[in-house]
Amino acid sequence: MSAHPFTVLIVEDEAALRRVLERAVAREGHRVLSAASAETAYDLLGSEHADAALLDVRLPTMSGLALYLALVHRSPTLVGRMAIMTGDADAENVRAWVERNPCKVLRKPFDLREIVEWLRSVLEVPSRERGNA
Repeated sequence: MSAHPFTVLIVEDEAALRRVLERAVAREGHRVLSAASAETAYDLLGSEHADAALLDVRLPTMSGLALYLALVHRSPTLVGRMAIMTGDADAENVRAWVERNPCKVLRKPFDLREIVEWLRSVLEVPSRERGNA
């Protein structure tokens, strides 16, 4: 257990799913930031810090894939700590994007345990700056 909670950004336009994810992440003791759109999420991270992010691929005006690139540019520490959520993981554009931008892909519908396990794996490991053998 960490001395302070980590902050997890959830970007999902489907309100019911966003609430389920918020509750699952909060139950793990983490602080939650959530947004229904890529623009809101990007603006939110202008004033808040996130330790990890869950991004839906299909968002209203900007895809989660584009948001991922914008967030990496703004907050390089999120590299390796962002996952995309999609029901279209096998779509050509998603597969091609993941080949160029390696990140965790969480296939919808997913089991919440998969989300929790992924968060534990990225939040409870030492930072890359400390090195790993």
